[in-house]
Amino acid sequence: MLRVLAFFVLGLLRLEGSEGQGCVTKHQVMSAVRQMQKVLSTQEATYLQGVRNMKKQLTMLQSELQKQASKSNDSCPALAAPVNGKKLGRKAVVGHEVHFLCEPGYQLIGSESRTCQDNRTWTGQQPHCKTVVSTTPTMRSRAWVTNSPFSRQPRCAESGGSRQCTCDSGFLIKAGGLCQDVDECELFQINRQNRICIYECINTPGSYRCTCPSGYLLNTEINSCEDVDECAKNEHNCSLSEMCINVYGGFQCVRPECPKPRLNTSYVKTSNYQCERNPCPMDSKACRLAANSISYHYLPLHSNRSVPKVLFTMSTSHTMGDSLRFAIVGGTGHSALAVERSDRYTGVLTLNSPVTGPATIEVELEMIEMSRKTLLGRHIFHVTIFVSQYDF
Repeated sequence: MLRVLAFFVLGLLRLEGSEGQGCVTKHQVMSAVRQMQKVLSTQEATYLQGVRNMKKQLTMLQSELQKQASKSNDSCPALAAPVNGKKLGRKAVVGHEVHFLCEPGYQLIGSESRTCQDNRTWTGQQPHCKTVVSTTPTMRSRAWVTNSPFSRQPRCAESGGSRQCTCDSGFLIKAGGLCQDVDECELFQINRQNRICIYECINTPGSYRCTCPSGYLLNTEINSCEDVDECAKNEHNCSLSEMCINVYGGFQCVRPECPKPRLNTSYVKTSNYQCERNPCPMDSKACRLAANSISYHYLPLHSNRSVPKVLFTMSTSHTMGDSLRFAIVGGTGHSALAVERSDRYTGVLTLNSPVTGPATIEVELEMIEMSRKTLLGRHIFHVTIFVSQYDF
């Protein structure tokens, strides 16, 4: 490539010299050099954009593979509800619990609650429901009766000279002979770690129902709330000049702009989120010290996310210097963040303490390439983090 550019410059000089029928002037040489700089800048921008696109695709592929592996590796075998009973809780991932109840007239034998352990096995033993002949509530039945307002008459029948009464599924006989609804929400929604609904639980006669806030859809298989991608579904109100960024529970409209020309320094937009510096005049030190590239990045984050958590990675595919330096040089609300070096050519932005949403964090990162204390290149990353109101 350099050889081709050298011939290009020589060709320009010869052409300009032949047209003037004399020696090549200093102005002609400078003009030829500037044209070569423009060609080099264009080629470099195209190459860098291609590398970034490939790295982005590889990162997305790696993330998808990790998600699939996580789903298969972090769950326990599915548990069945006991015959003549019911199971509360559908999640089978590590750390979550399921609970078991028996229908009226049956007694639970075995574990009332089981937890999915780190070794992908359940604690306790699989319970079963044993028939109990009784016309009065047992201690176990009374333990599950709550303050639910729903009640109904039992179904009673004479058998062998005795009267036996039963209730519908989700109800238990209480003192007085009425069938009282079991309020699953009151029993199992208090502990956030083992809640049966990730957002809100609504008690219904004999059962319960989970709901999700705006911007989420209920996954009825595991009673979880899944984010709606309004950008992908074109369910947003961003203008044609704005970019839609999906965040947890909603979306944001953004408009990344390159800096305005200043001190002989100007930028050209090479993609929606990337600006590259135009070639500098030979005598402009201010331009040479300005950032070679400026990129914009937008990240969604759950409220009170567990830490530490790597949020963003800075790296270079090739370097001509002997060292890279990484630093936070600006922003707002970034006290919970820090920049660390993960290897010689990579720096990471890390979340070191939980952030309660909703909140917006802006941070300006700098990556400098040095060679024997001489600046070779400077790159700026504008990172905006949208913290959700919820932890899911």
